[in-house]
Amino acid sequence: MDFKVRAATKEDCKEISRMILELAVYEKMSDQVKITHEELERDGFCHHPFFECLVAEVPEEHKSEEGCTIVGYALYFYTYSTWKGRSVYLEDLYVMPEFRGKGIGKGLLSKVAEVGKKMQCVRLQLSVLDWNTPSRDFYAAKGAQDLTASEGWHFLRFDGQDLDNLANEAPKD
Repeated sequence: MDFKVRAATKEDCKEISRMILELAVYEKMSDQVKITHEELERDGFCHHPFFECLVAEVPEEHKSEEGCTIVGYALYFYTYSTWKGRSVYLEDLYVMPEFRGKGIGKGLLSKVAEVGKKMQCVRLQLSVLDWNTPSRDFYAAKGAQDLTASEGWHFLRFDGQDLDNLANEAPKD
């Protein structure tokens, strides 16, 4: 299939927001999406962006049943490993269902890896839900290592009141 992967622009945020919700529905977590396209615009297209994003775009003649030409995205940001150095974290990789199996996901993933290598990142990290076998298989086929089993890492989060409580315990300046 004919498609191109390009850097997202501020004008793409409504389409990215649409696909974020589609991904959340697939992951059975749509009730957790609170982000708006305005927040994406603010956070990704400011002087010091919190994330970078790539979009996959097909020609008008291959648009989706809903009329979309932006059919996938990869949202990522940079992190730092005290053991290894510069790293890139892939927050989301999504391709609309009718466009899967056409190389678009591989194109997005490979482009994130290329961008990371240009930024001298030594690794690309991501997380996948345990039941999402198609995605786990996709990443494994590309060489990803599942650290859950091999190294025993657990992915933890503070949010909401727990984050507030923790922040309130910080030493005062």
